[in-house]
Amino acid sequence: MTKAEARERIEKLKKAINRYRYEYHVLDKLEISEAALDGLKYELAKLEREYPDLITPDSPTQRIGGVALSKFAKVTHSKPVLSLEDAFHHSDLEEWEERNKKLLREPIGGYYCELKFDGLSVILTYENGVFVRGATRGDGKVGEDVTQNLKTVESIPLRLELDALKKALRTIEVRGEVVMPKKTFEALNRHQKKQGLPLYANPRNIAAGSIRQLNPQITADRKLDCFVFDLISDCGQRTHEEAHSLVAKMGFKTSRYNEGVKNLDGVVQFLKKWETKRDSLPYTTDGSVIVVNDIRQEQRLGSVGKADRWMIAYKFAAEQATTRVEDIIVQVGRTGALTPVAILSPVRVAGTTVSRATLHNEDEIRRLDIRIGDTVIIQKAGDIIPDVVQVLTKLRSGKEKVFHFPKACPICGSPVHRPEGEVAHYCTNRRCYAQQRESLIHSVGKKGFDIEGLGAAIVEQLMQAGLVRDAADFFALTEEDLLPLERFAEKSAENLVESIKKAKHVSFSKYIYALGIRHVGDGTALVLARAFPTLAALSRVSAEGLEHISEVGPVIAKSIAAWFADEHNKCLLAKLRAHGVKVKAVEQAGAVLAGKKFVLTGSLPEEREAIEEQIRRAGGTVSGSVSKKTDFVVVGDNPGSKLTTARTLDVRTIDYAELKRILAS
Repeated sequence: MTKAEARERIEKLKKAINRYRYEYHVLDKLEISEAALDGLKYELAKLEREYPDLITPDSPTQRIGGVALSKFAKVTHSKPVLSLEDAFHHSDLEEWEERNKKLLREPIGGYYCELKFDGLSVILTYENGVFVRGATRGDGKVGEDVTQNLKTVESIPLRLELDALKKALRTIEVRGEVVMPKKTFEALNRHQKKQGLPLYANPRNIAAGSIRQLNPQITADRKLDCFVFDLISDCGQRTHEEAHSLVAKMGFKTSRYNEGVKNLDGVVQFLKKWETKRDSLPYTTDGSVIVVNDIRQEQRLGSVGKADRWMIAYKFAAEQATTRVEDIIVQVGRTGALTPVAILSPVRVAGTTVSRATLHNEDEIRRLDIRIGDTVIIQKAGDIIPDVVQVLTKLRSGKEKVFHFPKACPICGSPVHRPEGEVAHYCTNRRCYAQQRESLIHSVGKKGFDIEGLGAAIVEQLMQAGLVRDAADFFALTEEDLLPLERFAEKSAENLVESIKKAKHVSFSKYIYALGIRHVGDGTALVLARAFPTLAALSRVSAEGLEHISEVGPVIAKSIAAWFADEHNKCLLAKLRAHGVKVKAVEQAGAVLAGKKFVLTGSLPEEREAIEEQIRRAGGTVSGSVSKKTDFVVVGDNPGSKLTTARTLDVRTIDYAELKRILAS
């Protein structure tokens, strides 16, 4: 990037960040997430480090943030409330520690780790033990007087217990975070939905908006909470850990998740633990504040510019991030559906590096108005493929390129067709190489014929050698066919042929899935396998007859009937029979879960496919999304957005151990 390009990009970033910050902090509106805003600030700070002469006084990196709203009286803080330096990687913490060691010329005397709950920071003032004033942070020097609203928060004491203090003080000041518990937020949104009102974006915005209400009754109705995390006044505390103990004894609510550690290794262990467990907390958190525990060392370190040297905010891997669209390509799936994909500048999201995001279809591209060269917000939850959730049009330079959806298949050049009432375009050539490849990979996968050792690369190799054109061809392969191919020796050829022989005896549901019928996933395949005694019986039923089966709607029914009526598919079934592929009877371990619908989220002790199979054998069904019809959501480590949806819809959540107990009952 040239200096001129950097100057242009910096100006765009400054304007966008200032606008988003105003909407977020002043208007309490959420146009983009805080994680996305962090990404823009991080990019700006990086550019300014590279070109320090381009830093201007009005840059968001040079200010503390926020302005006092005119509807409340203004309060000048007794001590400036500075902001925090951000850390995104463990190496950032190491650099921070090294800087502090050089300044102190002695080892750091331990750290105090605090979870950073997402809410509104406030300063609480007590005179002779009585609560007299509560103020927002504002710009760090002047905040807003919200005393009457804060008095409605039950966890803020109106009078302190002062017996624990080592020395008597007339004035005591503390800092805290006003938050809304997840359950309260979810209940509030359920009420909004019933009333036909807009849903709130997140607990943080609700907490901030509630504290800034002119009517204290509205604040009281919101059932907010407040955690005190800093004792500003000198009450004789020697460490931050001791300060937390003191404020708890005075009657304040403090976080029981905080922890004192001896060194940076302890900090990293704390961060790793809570990064995976954060979704299980009753409050939202986006990271942790790491504090030099020794007050004497804190005072020696002081502050620099807008931030205190002795504390740093570590941001957990965000489920949202900002990046740039380098290109848009189109992939062709096994059904011929064309799926546009954004090729992105690599960025870390939810702990992994992401360089692609699905754009779904042409309608989504138009809705987003996404262009090659745009700066976008992407979102990733759990193992879900990342989505582009927003285009930051304010950052456009005018050089972005509009993407035109292809009228011909990018693989075979055949015309594409968009069926009436559908959002997807389809390649009209059933012999399209991409369709054949994806269809074959689908057939031999774990949920289908489950042929061990037959991955995507081998499938493509067999296609290019002219050995397979459809799923039945796999079952005709011999060692002699395989030995001339690259990467195949006598033993590997023998192993693959043996795996193919084993796969000739397959369960009815896996057989149906392997056929690749459009709209028929593994769950629907199991439903069909239980509803029909044989493949012949299934192949003869009409679309109207299929609609009588639970979980088979008109779209799926028409797709199944059309597949079995197709002459090409009839030939495939005949070839499979000729090559000795036989269907095993459906085995059921019992019907303890009959009629129950499950959703899995997070990392579980067993492979997901194995757990799904156990649920289905016991009569249950497994879905990929949570709805009101879901009976159980099985929650593992580091769950995704499905857990939040389950809480919102009041769906019962269980862990892996409880699922195993149910299956064993």
